[in-house]
Amino acid sequence: MPDETQPAVLPVASLREFFRDALREALSHQHLDVEGETEQYVVNLLTIFARSEALFDSTPEGSRIKPLVVMLAEALEAASPREREAGLQRLGDVSLFVAGFLAHGFARRLVDIDYHIAMGGRAYGALAGSAGRRQRGALRRVFGELSAKFLPMVDALNEVSESGYRHSDRDILRLYEVWLRTGSRRARGLLARLGVTPADGARAAWQH
Repeated sequence: MPDETQPAVLPVASLREFFRDALREALSHQHLDVEGETEQYVVNLLTIFARSEALFDSTPEGSRIKPLVVMLAEALEAASPREREAGLQRLGDVSLFVAGFLAHGFARRLVDIDYHIAMGGRAYGALAGSAGRRQRGALRRVFGELSAKFLPMVDALNEVSESGYRHSDRDILRLYEVWLRTGSRRARGLLARLGVTPADGARAAWQH
């Protein structure tokens, strides 16, 4: 009997085209407008990280995603501005992909989605502010937009990754926690469709 909690496998001619079409649909659903260069950057990121060897680092314990704090330390300690920017870009890219595509795994992890959102947004913001002449103006604008719209973009990527996914009771609790931590409009909308109405004062009480 098929597992109804898993998304169906869809045959696609081009992974890049699939991500482009799925992202555009998700952006429309989320009422999120981004520049064409930003959309293309995210599609390229998804296509690259669809290959596990691009996302994971080799360690003595096996293939792992390097901890974000280690990525940040390596970027800040880089020997040159170019290496520093490459490290910050890697930090932003991995944070966006993990928060957007691997959010289901956070229920079993110590490090949570709000941490990835904060680290990724700040990494992109630092790139937008310090790239200077070494980066093309369009790329600086991409980093600036990703920094400013990091959470809405995570929401859009969550939609792409969860197409056809059936939420369990544990997922509903997880969505509520994501809404408490981040204020995600998408999480609140999903909760409403699942019959859960978060109390308006719940986030304020939780934050205090």
